[in-house]
This record gives sequence, C-alpha cells and structure tokens, in this order.
Amino acid sequence: MVLAVGSAVILIGFLTNQEYIEVSEITNQIEKLEKYKNELDKINQLNLQMLEDLETKITNSDDIHLEEINEEIDVIKQVINENKEELEQIIKKLSEMEPEP
Repeated sequence: MVLAVGSAVILIGFLTNQEYIEVSEITNQIEKLEKYKNELDKINQLNLQMLEDLETKITNSDDIHLEEINEEIDVIKQVINENKEELEQIIKKLSEMEPEP
C-alpha cells in the first residue's frame, strides 16, 4: 500500500512538473515572438518614414535621377509589404499560442 501511494505521489509530481515546463516553454516562445513582432513593427515604421521622405524628394525635385529614387521607393515598398506579411503571421501565431486562462 505504501509503495502504491508513494508511486502515485511521484507520478503526480512528475506530471505536474511536466505541465509547468510546457507552460514555461510556451510563455518563453510567446515572449520571444512578441519581441520579434515589436522589432519588425519598428523596422516597418522606419521604412514607412523613409518612403515618405523619398516621395517628398520626388515631389520637390527637378533632378534627372528620378528613376533611381523610384527604384528605391519600389524596393522599400516591397520590404514594407514583406514585413507586414511576416507581422501578420507572427500575430496569428501568437494568438494561437496564447495560453487559455
């Protein structure tokens, strides 16, 4: 009887500890993803500012090198769109990983 009770206590302790480790790992992954999301958001904001600056340059310029500026704008727009898609994926992943209360 003592052996059965002792085994049950050890088993319950092991299972409880495993659940804690899994929750801890999920929480750690969520924190990392949120940090990454925040960094991507900052990068996206900087890229949007660069885009606005370049568009302002074009508007106020009579420079013959407008084609170069347009190419820069296209590249920045592409990067912004890629970052936006990645942000959406991270937000989706975060919402799927959120532990239930």
